Amino acid sequence: MSPPPIPSPPAQAGAKAAPTPVVWRMELADEADTAALAAQVAHMVGAGDLVTLSGDLGAGKTAFARALIRHVCDDPGLEAPSPTFTLMQTYEAADFPVLHADLYRLAAPDDLRELGWEEACEGALVLVEWADRIGPALPADRLDVALRLNPARGDDYREATLTGHGAFAERLARVRGVDRLLQVTGWVDARRDFMLGDASVRAYERLVKPDGSTAILMISPPRPDGPPVRYGRPYSAIARLAETIDPFLAVAEGLRARGLSAPQIYAASSADGLAIIEDLGGEGVVADGAPIPERYMDATSVLAFLHVSGAPTALPLPDGRNYPIPPYDLEALLIEVDLLLEWYAPHVAGLSLSSSAKAVFLSAWRAALDRVSICRDSWVLRDYHSPNLIWLPERAGLTRVGIIDFQDCVLGHPAYDVASLLQDARVSVPDELELRLLTHYAKARRAIDADFDMSAFAAAYALLGAQRATKILGIFARLDRRDGKPDYLAHLPRVERYLAKNLQHPALVDVRGWYKTYLPRLLEA
Repeated sequence: MSPPPIPSPPAQAGAKAAPTPVVWRMELADEADTAALAAQVAHMVGAGDLVTLSGDLGAGKTAFARALIRHVCDDPGLEAPSPTFTLMQTYEAADFPVLHADLYRLAAPDDLRELGWEEACEGALVLVEWADRIGPALPADRLDVALRLNPARGDDYREATLTGHGAFAERLARVRGVDRLLQVTGWVDARRDFMLGDASVRAYERLVKPDGSTAILMISPPRPDGPPVRYGRPYSAIARLAETIDPFLAVAEGLRARGLSAPQIYAASSADGLAIIEDLGGEGVVADGAPIPERYMDATSVLAFLHVSGAPTALPLPDGRNYPIPPYDLEALLIEVDLLLEWYAPHVAGLSLSSSAKAVFLSAWRAALDRVSICRDSWVLRDYHSPNLIWLPERAGLTRVGIIDFQDCVLGHPAYDVASLLQDARVSVPDELELRLLTHYAKARRAIDADFDMSAFAAAYALLGAQRATKILGIFARLDRRDGKPDYLAHLPRVERYLAKNLQHPALVDVRGWYKTYLPRLLEA
């Protein structure tokens, strides 16, 4: 068995070029600064990652490694001696092992076999001092931490240079951007607590200053283009999904300008996909797994207000640019329902559909959705449901409802967000409460617009509720199958029930016919 890893083969003609290494230099005045740097690195590494440590003898490689191991293992008092004589030392963190190796005494790369190097590295975070001893098999994807003494500045002073190679380049650039943003905004001394993320690529941390004040660090890197799926364009572009942090920044201020409780933007870096935003807390609109009717009533009132307060088609960004809000057009609505064919039908229902069956499905949906896709009267926040609503009891009126997820906002029919709330994918909304909330919405709309047509709205509500349920069945199946997140499957029966209920509306007779033929079990939900 030869020592891993295998060097990458030479680049082929037309192959994508390797990322340019990202370099971050800093000064470490003392051991506390070294430990702080180790804490930052701990935020960006995990199982399967390689961190190489370079520098002269006595430059502080082992001290840095010890601090990093303590952070990763969440044990400030952990003994982590230098593995100079043992060559390798393994520690158990909560989710993966940590391997610390010192290869100074390694005579040749082939000697790694005798150390059990390959087995020790499996699934571990690997920290290596004197990594040059590995030779040409050194992986292309790695973070190098180089430490250099400068006796003229003091015995404890170090100069550190971090270099992100390969896949680490983007990660290091992000960490560098976070540090820069925290520095200039005065949050650099805050404790950073990871928060449970959502189904997207975004991540969140709660910042807690020594005085107890808090904020949220939002990490929203640019969405990479996926493969072309239709018309030579990726799914995200057709579905009108936010590809940068700009839509969040623009819509947040747009909501606040209307007197609603979206987070205040304290600072942001569009280029880095970062923002420090107001912490609205963690009190929701659900208790014991059920909606709190009064809070849902207020959340419904927010929608009624938003739907009659005008819908600008563009919003200003902090840097002076304008962000145009995209339309929720027919192609966006259709590619979302197509997710059921791609993910739910084969992986949940065990159904292999013919090309003609898929064509009939899309044709029926196209005819149905054509009636609502031309309506672009309102902002459609798209994820207006319980996980994204915060209850703010200290505020008054509509401002008691905090809204935290709206970056995929589009211009479309107001019934979409009403269905999103009243047919909550993660919380069962009883039929009686749904009807009360719909009535409340209609009364609020009629109080301002005497010509509000509730019958037409009810048809759009059923149609867009069915579209949303169809999309979510596909998304939750994809989260399980592709992304390894099976917990979302627990919500499928609820969403199936919503879909079956919506399909009873006459506006969906042709779509219902397709389900009756190919997925009759859904109509029985």
